[in-house]
Amino acid sequence: MKGNSITILFTLLFFQIATGQNFENKLKITPLTKNFYVYETYHLYKDNLISANGMYVVSSAGVILIDSPWDTTQFQPLLDSIKIKHNKNVVMCIATHFHDDRTAGLEYYKQKGIKTYTTKRTDGLSKKMGMKRAEFLIDNDTSFRVGQYSFQTYFPGHGHAPDNIVIWFEKEKILYGGCLIKSVADQDLGNLGDASIKDYDITLTNVLKKCKDPKFVIPGHDVWTDTRSLAHTLEMAQKLKQEKKK
Repeated sequence: MKGNSITILFTLLFFQIATGQNFENKLKITPLTKNFYVYETYHLYKDNLISANGMYVVSSAGVILIDSPWDTTQFQPLLDSIKIKHNKNVVMCIATHFHDDRTAGLEYYKQKGIKTYTTKRTDGLSKKMGMKRAEFLIDNDTSFRVGQYSFQTYFPGHGHAPDNIVIWFEKEKILYGGCLIKSVADQDLGNLGDASIKDYDITLTNVLKKCKDPKFVIPGHDVWTDTRSLAHTLEMAQKLKQEKKK
């Protein structure tokens, strides 16, 4: 146990030095484009400090929150930061698959009067695996309009998880990929515990067909400033599929 504690402390210190991140501030909010913001929280996973990306959109009718913080201490600070920064309340939160880096805050936000959403497929898995569940369930691919913004939920198939959806703002050409899409900094597809290696590349091809020429692509973790992340993930999925066939 002592050795593990030292490893965790070293990891935190190294990450802080490497990034200049002050871990008294566990929440980072960065403007993406007009009224669109990426927020990052951090979580220790297998003794490694991992960043998790989420996004929110400030509309005339309130704030759209996509995925909840992985760090459970940041549920309320995120709401507070949005209120202070934009003088707006979060009116809806939609999670993109059942893992806790996406769903952890759903019940907390429901208690705050925020409308929470997942697909029925996600809800079934959340119930089975003991994850937090949403109040409202999406049956099929669905279009939403909140204030001046419209977006679509799209289930392209089994990839990172059996239920992973992407969020597509077609007019703005913003694709929120969640954990289905890996960062350009990643050298592999990461956690494959619920993934489908045989379907992953097909699923990503479906995303490419549906969400044409995105200006921004937001992966679930790490670097999100490079639109090549979708093509990079597809390349890794194709490579892994071929390796499994050998």
